[in-house]
Amino acid sequence: MKRIAISLPFLLILFPAISGNAAMQEDNRNFYRLNQALYDISNFYLDTVNQSELADKAISAMVAALDPHSAYIPADQVKEMNEPLVGNFEGIGIEFAIINDTLTVQSVIPGGPSEKVGIRSGDKIVSVDGQTIAGTSLTIPRVHKYLRGPKGSKVSVGIMRRPEACEQEFLITRDKIPLNSVDAAYEIGDGVHYIKLGRFSASSYREIITALFSSEKEPKGVILDLRGNGGGYLIAALQIANEFLERGNLILYTEGRNAPMMREYANGRGRLKNVPVAVLIDENSASASEIVSGALQDWDRGVIIGRRSFGKGLVQRQFDLLDGSQLRLTVARYHTPSGRVIQSPYKEGEALEYYKAFYERFASGEYMNKDSISFPDSLKYSTLRLKRTVYGGGGIMPDIFIPADTSYYSPFYKDVLRKGVLVDFVNGYTDRMRKIIVESYADSLSFMEQFEVDEALWNEFAAYAASKECIYLPERDSVSADKLSEFIKGLVIRNIYGMNSYFIYMNRSDCEVRKALEVLSDAES
Repeated sequence: MKRIAISLPFLLILFPAISGNAAMQEDNRNFYRLNQALYDISNFYLDTVNQSELADKAISAMVAALDPHSAYIPADQVKEMNEPLVGNFEGIGIEFAIINDTLTVQSVIPGGPSEKVGIRSGDKIVSVDGQTIAGTSLTIPRVHKYLRGPKGSKVSVGIMRRPEACEQEFLITRDKIPLNSVDAAYEIGDGVHYIKLGRFSASSYREIITALFSSEKEPKGVILDLRGNGGGYLIAALQIANEFLERGNLILYTEGRNAPMMREYANGRGRLKNVPVAVLIDENSASASEIVSGALQDWDRGVIIGRRSFGKGLVQRQFDLLDGSQLRLTVARYHTPSGRVIQSPYKEGEALEYYKAFYERFASGEYMNKDSISFPDSLKYSTLRLKRTVYGGGGIMPDIFIPADTSYYSPFYKDVLRKGVLVDFVNGYTDRMRKIIVESYADSLSFMEQFEVDEALWNEFAAYAASKECIYLPERDSVSADKLSEFIKGLVIRNIYGMNSYFIYMNRSDCEVRKALEVLSDAES
């Protein structure tokens, strides 16, 4: 293995010692010490070492000694990590599932390369560029390797399509595939629009505005669902919050030891300044989700519904390293307009304890009872218009608390979700029944109204679960049967009619969504 020796004179050129500055001299001494250790290991250790791996581990160890959200990303993982934020990737444009070790097309992205050559939902991709991939212990990373590639490159895929018995070959020219951050958007009530935002990406603002103003009819209310949204681009959060706030309203400010204070204000050009809004959050809403909900709450601009958010109020700056790897380093804290710090408490280098405290929220009863959460008076703040009491120091507390419904958490329910049995069963079912369902129901709404998970289908599911060592015991697990039946139907809808239809169906029984509709109806009247 080729070894690259690092010479000390080179380091001296990059980082000359600055006399008279004790802190800088200490930094230089530590820098030389680390590089001298790498040099000695590389040149004198008894076996050949992989310097790149060694450097990766050293940087990872240093970052692990900091706050829980600073991160080091090796060069070979940078593209994959950035894809959800950039908002697109290059490939063939399908959503897929691996069913019985076979790559099955779940849906085709409209306007994408696969649709253009006639690939359909339900097709099975059994070979790629003449190489058989079915029955080869497929994994998602391998599928990405086969199907993704530079725009303009070509890939030949072998398709098995029912009822035809022979494999058909399709030549696909890869292209940029949009990776949308809005999972669902539809009119849920009279003029009230529901927006499910899965993450804050470069395209999020455009997606939301397009969804809300695609017709001439102005929205009368907005339900912005940020449950499970762990954050993303800060600029997207600022753009979305700006839509709801008046000119000059502070959205957030940041401060850090070596980061200049930054203040962001609304510009007054938002089209939703006078539209009632309800924001849904839960324990997995973090970062950019907390920026938006915190700003709207502080200005008494929207009603926050759900459970206490995660509590990530640290700002990361991205540093690109020489080999293409990246360092995402926490450089500042952000504050909501009232001055609240949203970040949950942590100790440097103790990320496990930090996340353990988050998981212990469930055991403490917080998800079921708002009164189990206590904040010291030192974390008390007032909203900027109505002077309502709000708290900092550990996430956004909702204005309306909705407890988590765990009444159906039977052992069987937990087992089929934990092992992926529910999704696997529905994928197999829709693979067999897609053609029959599409021919039997006029559209997704007809399916929602007419289809039922009957006894035969439930028994089929229970038998499949039993084959995966998940045993349904009616006397113990009957509490979960109705909810699992709802999920089975919902996942069939998702697989055949798409994500938007899935949320239309599932939101019918969602108590947070129903409360948001009630709140917006009261605001309108």
